[in-house]
Amino acid sequence: MVSEQKQQLVHELVQDIQHHPIVGVVNLQNLPAQQLQTMRAMLAKKKVKIRMARKRLLYRALAEAKKENMQELTKKIKGMPALIFAEDNPFSVYATIQKNKSEAPAKAGQIAPRDVVVKAGPTTFAPGPIISELAAVGIKTKVESGKLAIINDTTVVKEGNVITAKVAETLKRLDIKPMEIGLDLVAVWENGMVFDAKQLHIDEVEYAQNIAQAAQWAMNLAIECVYLTTETTELLLQKAFRDAKALAIEQGIISAETVNEILAKAEGQALSIKNEANI
Repeated sequence: MVSEQKQQLVHELVQDIQHHPIVGVVNLQNLPAQQLQTMRAMLAKKKVKIRMARKRLLYRALAEAKKENMQELTKKIKGMPALIFAEDNPFSVYATIQKNKSEAPAKAGQIAPRDVVVKAGPTTFAPGPIISELAAVGIKTKVESGKLAIINDTTVVKEGNVITAKVAETLKRLDIKPMEIGLDLVAVWENGMVFDAKQLHIDEVEYAQNIAQAAQWAMNLAIECVYLTTETTELLLQKAFRDAKALAIEQGIISAETVNEILAKAEGQALSIKNEANI
């Protein structure tokens, strides 16, 4: 009976893999059950499904699905794995998962999800034993206005390394929370391509700024090379008018648009001569 249940589970997983354009691997290790249920409900609203199973059943389902390059996704399975299935693009799935994570302090024995950096700057600590405690994890300090200040940005643990008890305690005292509680997206498959989670990170503010800057550069180039579009035609006509008027004034060509400027220019030149000649 157990074997039949496992076969049915593998069959269902294969169906999900074959019928979804986005297949991802997540690690549920250290994720509280209550938060998992919250995340599952939230993702369901966005048509993202989570399916859990033993590693060997996931391996089997991914192999039997016979999708291009799916074996690369198999290599990403780790910890307490589960598969996610989605209709949206990988970047949107990653962003949704990241936005629903919360910060947490580090505990001894945990793996650093990224480089943990203690920034340079003042602290609230008075000089004392804390100096040697910070020095023990590579943090150099000095005294400024009666308080300790960290001299340089210091990486106390590299991404993927184990956080020691000493580092965890130091981070706690500095109120640095490097851990995240939430789904840990490891990798995503789409159209034969496998993306690691870090490749899916987009700084939305920077991205918007880059698009705005690119649009401005494109507009400047179009104006410079006189490329007519809906957006540039009015600006180009205004520029042409200004250039033509400036040329007409320079050459003394009188028209309704230039007469006032030409007379003002002539008057200015006449006054200049008068002053020079003391007339």
